[in-house]
Amino acid sequence: MLQLSEIWIYPIKSITGIQLREANVLQRGFEFDRRWMIVDNNNTFLSQRTYPELALLELTISDSSLQISKRSNPEDKIKTPLFPALLQEIEVTIWNDKVFAWTVDPATDAWLSEFLNQSVKLVYMGDKAERQIDLKYSDEGENVSFADGYPYLLISESSLADLNERLKEPVSMRRFRPNLIVSGAAAFEEDTWSKIQIGELTFRVVKPCARCVLITVDPQTAEKGAEPLKTLSTYRFENNKVLFGQNLIADEPGILKQGDVIVTGL
Repeated sequence: MLQLSEIWIYPIKSITGIQLREANVLQRGFEFDRRWMIVDNNNTFLSQRTYPELALLELTISDSSLQISKRSNPEDKIKTPLFPALLQEIEVTIWNDKVFAWTVDPATDAWLSEFLNQSVKLVYMGDKAERQIDLKYSDEGENVSFADGYPYLLISESSLADLNERLKEPVSMRRFRPNLIVSGAAAFEEDTWSKIQIGELTFRVVKPCARCVLITVDPQTAEKGAEPLKTLSTYRFENNKVLFGQNLIADEPGILKQGDVIVTGL
């Protein structure tokens, strides 16, 4: 039986994720998922691709705030409101997209700037922000959060197990930052799905996820290496891209719970 074994959100882009037992499904992604992002003085996003030390920040969520802390010193921390007061609207750049976002908390900006040794701001994507999914894969003009391109990323446990059998040192699923982890599937069975039902909700499986150097950052130590991108490229290379995981779009809002049954072949 196919089941949803884990649910993850990543409220601040490129900072550690948070595992949930249930989550609210929205058009642009899970509630709170990648609704915050760190930008530099040019209002361009930062990620672990060029700032691997972001992996060393821990994130926790409460009813009223997000708390960011240093893994090496958990007492060094800052809280930012979960429902922030929107201070200044600015245009930010994420990949090829320009989108309006809001500055939210000068104290958090200062804390992050000290950690990264450069001036940065934490920005928030408001509910009215427009950032459309690539219309080649969505004909309804749905919006996405600050995720790289799509609202949801799904990977099966067996696909990771297949990869780890080929590696000298196994890697954790945290490398790949999925929202939805599936148990009970064959390795890479998710590649064959086009529409699935999880619990009571349906999702379109629209596109394989092309992987980059971010997956070479060890999420525990922030050290960069060649793996697992090197090994994946030997058997998951297609159209000049290394593929691992599937991007999804939700058909309707609702709630997903850990353990929900998954139905394929719709």
